[in-house]
Amino acid sequence: MAGKRNAWLACLIALVAMLVFGNLANYAVPDMNYGWDARVNCAAVDAHVDGLDPYYVKNLKGTKFSYTYLPATLDAFRPLCASGFLVGHQRGVFLAIAVLCSLLLPGIGRTRSMGDVALRGLYVLGAFVGFEWVLASGNFAILSGGLTAAALALLLRPAKPDDQDDVLRMAGAALLGLVMSFKLVFFPLLAALYFLPLSRRRKLVLMTVAGLGFALPMLISIAVYPGLFSSWLLAITGGIPGQLSVRIGETNPSLLLLAQAIVDRVGLADSKPLVFAIYAVAATNLVLAPLGWSLLRAIRNNGGSLPARLDRWLIDHPQAAMRITVLAMYGLYLSSPRLKEYAFFELAVYAAVLIVDLPATALAAVLTIGVAVPTLVSIMGITIEGGFVQLAVALMCFWILLLDFRAEPTRLAQQGVRP
Repeated sequence: MAGKRNAWLACLIALVAMLVFGNLANYAVPDMNYGWDARVNCAAVDAHVDGLDPYYVKNLKGTKFSYTYLPATLDAFRPLCASGFLVGHQRGVFLAIAVLCSLLLPGIGRTRSMGDVALRGLYVLGAFVGFEWVLASGNFAILSGGLTAAALALLLRPAKPDDQDDVLRMAGAALLGLVMSFKLVFFPLLAALYFLPLSRRRKLVLMTVAGLGFALPMLISIAVYPGLFSSWLLAITGGIPGQLSVRIGETNPSLLLLAQAIVDRVGLADSKPLVFAIYAVAATNLVLAPLGWSLLRAIRNNGGSLPARLDRWLIDHPQAAMRITVLAMYGLYLSSPRLKEYAFFELAVYAAVLIVDLPATALAAVLTIGVAVPTLVSIMGITIEGGFVQLAVALMCFWILLLDFRAEPTRLAQQGVRP
């Protein structure tokens, strides 16, 4: 029976891989006009080098899109844009970084194997068609994904009673905070670090370091680039007329925009409080409350105050603690009010850590729902932009991962293993 199960699962994985790589092959056509975000970002770097203000679109050559990253990134991105290599070879570079993500991502309580690495790579490349959007747009979310994978590799290390490994964890926390500074709206994700299987003091230190990592690019931008920082504020708040700005309400497949669509449907388009109320209820009921309830259910048999019970359970169950940490990151990222199509690539990076531990049936469901379905939608030419396909499949995959977390103690007890 195990042999038959492995055979059908292997066939499913092979089929999903064929769909993913067939879809990505469409982006190998050299005359397609892809990579507009990479051109915008490198045009901003070039404008900065020439002494121009890169936050004014009129100073960016060949584009109508604005530059939205902090001023500190202009010099950080300069090596990437030097000599035009990235713009000219963006698809190959981005593919290499995506593959590197699968190599960097850690396993939780498993011996590292090439099979697990390949499965993570398939998920990173295909889940929610996030990488497809990154590859098409040339968005620097690929850098966020690569840095996120490196941060998780440093953070999800086996816990030890001493502090010898905390230097690496602090580096991971600082790196994760730096990643959050690229897109400020994802900052709440850093709260998930509290679920690591460490003492409360060590976790609070990590969260502080992550907060400093988040704040550092902004502090550098204020101190070193005060004029450009003022322009950045104008650019993202719509203070520069005649160019695009970063707005929470712009078209994106987030829960907030789903709430807006519901309100529009009932004819109350101008009711912003109602939109945010529906968004808060949806994020709480679909993601945050089930996650919190699952954790409370796991620690219900411990004595003492709630924080003490939680800390003790996390330390006593390190593998489950690391899983719930990554799952909380996934959930908080998914609940963001601004979740662009390419941002689902980074969401896939978080999920890829968890999928290799799933039972065969759950793994098949995640691959089918999270990878095969959106890939088929894309191959069929159905427009994903402006819809909620990515959000729907990401929510279903979240629930599969959450239900597996809740079932793990029972599964281990049936096997005679202490959870």
